Amino acid sequence: MAEIARLANPVGIRLDRVSARFHHAVAGDLQAVHDVSLDVEPGELLTLLGPSGCGKTTTLRMIAGFQQPSDGRIWIGDRDVTDVMANARDIGFVFQNYALFPHLTVFDNVAYGLVVRAMPRAEIARRVDDVLQMVGLARYGGQLPHQLSGGEQQRVALARAIVINPRVLLFDEPLSNLDAKLRVQMRVEIQRLQKRLGITTVYVTHDQEEAMAISDRIAVMNRGEIVQQGTAETLYRQPASAFVAQFIGRSNLLTARIRAVSAGIAELEIEGHAHRITDAPAGLAPGMTVQLVVRPETAVLALPTDQGALPGTVTSRTYLGEKTEYQIAVGATVVEVVAHNPTAGSAAGDRVGLRLPATGIRILPEATP
Repeated sequence: MAEIARLANPVGIRLDRVSARFHHAVAGDLQAVHDVSLDVEPGELLTLLGPSGCGKTTTLRMIAGFQQPSDGRIWIGDRDVTDVMANARDIGFVFQNYALFPHLTVFDNVAYGLVVRAMPRAEIARRVDDVLQMVGLARYGGQLPHQLSGGEQQRVALARAIVINPRVLLFDEPLSNLDAKLRVQMRVEIQRLQKRLGITTVYVTHDQEEAMAISDRIAVMNRGEIVQQGTAETLYRQPASAFVAQFIGRSNLLTARIRAVSAGIAELEIEGHAHRITDAPAGLAPGMTVQLVVRPETAVLALPTDQGALPGTVTSRTYLGEKTEYQIAVGATVVEVVAHNPTAGSAAGDRVGLRLPATGIRILPEATP
């Protein structure tokens, strides 16, 4: 693969207090992105993750040059590209809908960016052949897009983006049109190619599992702002807010009152019942109201008479083969519990005990109303 080689000197991306405002004929002025600062390290795959309307695609489009920021500056490497046209930013962009030319063959779709750059035909042929082999479409050059499956069309779109040897690769929800099995396959392929080529990459998705599987680092967005950045493990184990806790994986949020704190041990009251945490963070004080982030797989069903277990009632039980999912009513709070490798289990209506872990519970600031 001489033509499509790993970048020797990948570049970083920097956003400095970037904002985007729009005027809507009905809704009026809208703030799509607000004061976003972000550093993407050279060769890193960073994902912008968040719900629909959070500003992630607008942020990506500003990096690409498709959308002009209302405020702030954008750098690719040491070059300020804020006012540079998209076609002069040296980027590859993979669109959600693939954006293939229906009347052109696979070869010509992939070659398009090279033709626009007026490269010699022999060099175009070498590059296109190389990249089609790289994405597993070596024999598909003469096919038309409508003759391909969705996964094959996505591979063509990816090949077209990387054939120009861009310094930056951008993905806008690239797998949203594929079925679940193919999404898993394609995200593995994208990650493999990105690491092989060493291209600095920004990837947009609303799918938290996809983001966790593919990313070096994730920036979670909500309401036009980045609310937390980190690795998938950091975001899962140490969410900074209830929004992040609920968006990254499944979680239970339990309201608790601090009864006492001593030497890292916190005595809590949850729905009128006592619970002890042995790795309590600093800053807790008696009388404080906090939220506990408890992941479903860390809670354990027990006998209702077990000492230290919160009494509850099973409201639903769903058997899923390798796991069983329960919903347990503890007072006015419903707690999700996942039991792996289940045998016989409690049924709806049964009284049970619920054991919460003494360590590993994330304590968030005072509960919001």
